[in-house]
Amino acid sequence: MGKLFGTDGIRGEANRYPMDAMMAFTVGQAVTHTLKKENHRTRIIIGKDTRISGYMLESALESGITSMGGNPYLVGVLPTPGIAFITECMRADAGIVISASHNPYQDNGIKLFSGTGYKLSDEQEEVIEKLIMEGNLPDMVPPAHDMGQAFRIDDVHGRYIVFLKNTFPRDLSMEGMKIVIDASNGATYKVAPEMFFELGAKLDVIHNTPDGLNINENCGSQHTVDLRKRVVENGAAVGIAFDGDGDRLIAVDEKGNEISGDQILLICAKMLKDQNMLQNDLVVSTIMSNLGFVVACKKYGFTHHAAQVGDRYVLEDMQRLGGVIGGEDSGHMIFLDHHTTGDGILTALQLIAAMVRSGKPLSELAKLMDVFPQELINIEVSSKPDIATLPSVTEAIRQVEEELGEEGRVLVRYSGTQNICRVMVEGPTDEKTRRSCEQIAEAVKESIGQ
Repeated sequence: MGKLFGTDGIRGEANRYPMDAMMAFTVGQAVTHTLKKENHRTRIIIGKDTRISGYMLESALESGITSMGGNPYLVGVLPTPGIAFITECMRADAGIVISASHNPYQDNGIKLFSGTGYKLSDEQEEVIEKLIMEGNLPDMVPPAHDMGQAFRIDDVHGRYIVFLKNTFPRDLSMEGMKIVIDASNGATYKVAPEMFFELGAKLDVIHNTPDGLNINENCGSQHTVDLRKRVVENGAAVGIAFDGDGDRLIAVDEKGNEISGDQILLICAKMLKDQNMLQNDLVVSTIMSNLGFVVACKKYGFTHHAAQVGDRYVLEDMQRLGGVIGGEDSGHMIFLDHHTTGDGILTALQLIAAMVRSGKPLSELAKLMDVFPQELINIEVSSKPDIATLPSVTEAIRQVEEELGEEGRVLVRYSGTQNICRVMVEGPTDEKTRRSCEQIAEAVKESIGQ
């Protein structure tokens, strides 16, 4: 048995170890025991996205928590950032999200938030993981009279919508703004349309009929073909695409062009700087950010810091360096003045605020940054040895880096949640970038490909 927690909780194929009912039950017990309080029963929020396996995992977590004397509060389908907000709002001891984010329906995951609305630290996850792996939890359960009981809460959508609306002090009906929403058949399918309707936007909503099996399927932040088409057909000002659990945003401009996470981050950072609200003039992204983002940060006088890949590392560096905005090119943005974690709907509001404030169409704002040609190839791997120990891979990297010189860069890393090696190359032209990326990817396949 390997390590349970990856960069974003526990994740795997649903109904198979480690994402089966037994594990969820044990996680419920371990979290409750770890966070046990003297003065009250441990209160834990449980929310989920729309995957069919969410029912099984929700019931198992509920059983584990109650068996250890805790009280679970079930909020049903709600975006990950909504669960983080409700956890803090209700002064719960923890929040549990059942979701595998942008992965297909076959996968699922468990993410943990502390009572402050921030994700649990690596150290806290290690304590919980140790409890799970040692197998002593059955000996720690209280007697029957000390077991907990579960509650369902029905008003959380309204609370979350009010929170989101309070971050956006404008009435969109005055703007007459047309917006297309792609809910990815996921956790935002109710909340996002309701909130934008209440703000007065003219709405067209697609992929908002989840059936448990169609989450992220050819839709959402990773598949914007339908959204791009609908924006142009409807003459909309912007299209917004969320991922399955609602913590990411990818946008489409009025011409049908996809706007990357880096571009959204830059547009929002520029708006904050123009309002003298960009603390320390600092913007935090990751090592995966496009070279064009780094160049644009210099142009506009931002101090740029590149964190490790993963929103928890972006957040850690923001807090350590005193930043209020950070994010990933995948569309995961953190606005610390408003929230403790990445929030796709909140990001959409900030982006639209930048459009309203500037009076410029999104296609114009996107020109703040020149996107360098980038190629990304994901290779399924049988193992994850240190890249430096693979001679043919390191040689391919060396050759490409030598050829690109200062006109590009190479990044080869493993996914923290899947058995995948990501090869990313940026270069001066599409053809050269693609050829270089394929050269390295082929070396990875030959060395450790499945």
